[in-house]
Amino acid sequence: MKAIITATEAVKKIKSGSTIATSGFVGSLIPEHILKEMQKQYCEYKKPRNLTLIYAAGQGDGDTKGLNHLGEEGLLECVIGGHFNLSPKIGKLIMENKIKAYNFPQGTLSQWFRDMAGRRAGTFTKVGLRTFVDPRIEGGKINSITTEDRVDVIVMNNEEWLWYHPCRIDVAIIRGTYADENGNITLNEECGYGEVLALAQAAKASGGMVIVQVKNIVKSGTLDAKQVKVPGIFVDYVVQSPEEDHWMTWEFGINPALNGTIQIPLASLPPAPLTNRKIIARRSLMELKENAVVNLGIGVPEGIALVAAEEGITDMILTTEAGTIGGVPSGGRSFGAATNAQAILEQPAQFDFYDGGGIDIAFLGLAEADKKGNINVSKFKGRVSGCGGFINITQNSKKVVYCGTFTAGGLKEIIENNKITIVQEGKNKKFLDQVEQITFSGEYALSIAQPVLYITERAVFKLTEMGLELIEVAPGIDIDKDILSNMDFKPIINKVKVMDERIFRDEPMGVKLNY
Repeated sequence: MKAIITATEAVKKIKSGSTIATSGFVGSLIPEHILKEMQKQYCEYKKPRNLTLIYAAGQGDGDTKGLNHLGEEGLLECVIGGHFNLSPKIGKLIMENKIKAYNFPQGTLSQWFRDMAGRRAGTFTKVGLRTFVDPRIEGGKINSITTEDRVDVIVMNNEEWLWYHPCRIDVAIIRGTYADENGNITLNEECGYGEVLALAQAAKASGGMVIVQVKNIVKSGTLDAKQVKVPGIFVDYVVQSPEEDHWMTWEFGINPALNGTIQIPLASLPPAPLTNRKIIARRSLMELKENAVVNLGIGVPEGIALVAAEEGITDMILTTEAGTIGGVPSGGRSFGAATNAQAILEQPAQFDFYDGGGIDIAFLGLAEADKKGNINVSKFKGRVSGCGGFINITQNSKKVVYCGTFTAGGLKEIIENNKITIVQEGKNKKFLDQVEQITFSGEYALSIAQPVLYITERAVFKLTEMGLELIEVAPGIDIDKDILSNMDFKPIINKVKVMDERIFRDEPMGVKLNY
């Protein structure tokens, strides 16, 4: 029988100076009860301290939950993560040079755990080439006190690859739903599987220990073997969590539509209001083809799922990097889950699919773009956000569409009479001469002949060998006043079309997918 212990007892087993790895995706699969106890014990006893933290997806609520519990000065010495925007307390320590920090692609980190589980020589991939992760640019280091190289460029068969160095995991802290007395773990009331198995195996391969937070503990022999996702042979300690620390997402304690238990009518989803975000989602939807496999990023791209449902479009497959395939991806505090998913994969397997070119078209956020078509979504004016799965997805999708408003910071617009009117321009330009950090390389996209579009509420651009070309403008928009005057560079202008005016109507567009 496995040791069933309290969170207090579990945290006391984590030695200072250890390398720990945690499961989670936004608010799902977060071992919240154990993380809270880590913060409590550190604040009381200053132990454990000087930990190295490794994790793949963003894990937090942007405020106090998730990895924010570990944002106490002295608790962490180094962090290697995929995304930081949801854990601002850790982000603050990074930008103040109080902890060493690396930002690597989320998918590559999840595969890295699996490679460590097999004691392989690190992870070899093209993901990250010519971005800030490339050691010839920044090597994924995100502050000045971080100097050690953890990724190298190597050449195999006359092709460049990135080698992410192997690493040891002393403690894996993961989450499941049920544990039996032998430590077998199911995830049947979670909205996905994440990387929990890979993390557990990586820790055991390193000679480390595995601590699992669960909702309930049941008698041996009562769990369906086919439902067990982490066998008890990988588990050292089980911690039963109170219900308030074990929600399915930050938004739902339990929602059976997000884990495949029930299917709900999509007509019950409310239509999105007619805003500039809906304009962008509608224009983006027009790039879809029938039966396309799609990835939707967080933020503005989330609206594409709602617009598709509103238009009655079902002949496409929406996916998320958390592992969902099909259905309607959730947004906001439940991002990573999906309503009516057809299947849910483990996160490393989903990224194998993505890295292998499985996505027909990806819709990602547009934070900053420059004249070379580079995109930055990972670092802004002293604030670290992180790349998440962005690099895996954008480098390997057959087509990429960036979605976002043309400017940011106070932008106000009115949509009426089938056109858009700018009432107050945003104070922050998004189309810059040069982005602060290269999260997506326009040069790399051109080298692999990848089609790339940049869709805003007032203009559409495409990437060409000569740079960005303006190809469409919204009705009611003046090119000189509303577009060129709010860019740091002049795009290529040849033949510019007017965007389809159906996009700017309140009623459904009646759009059909291309064949």
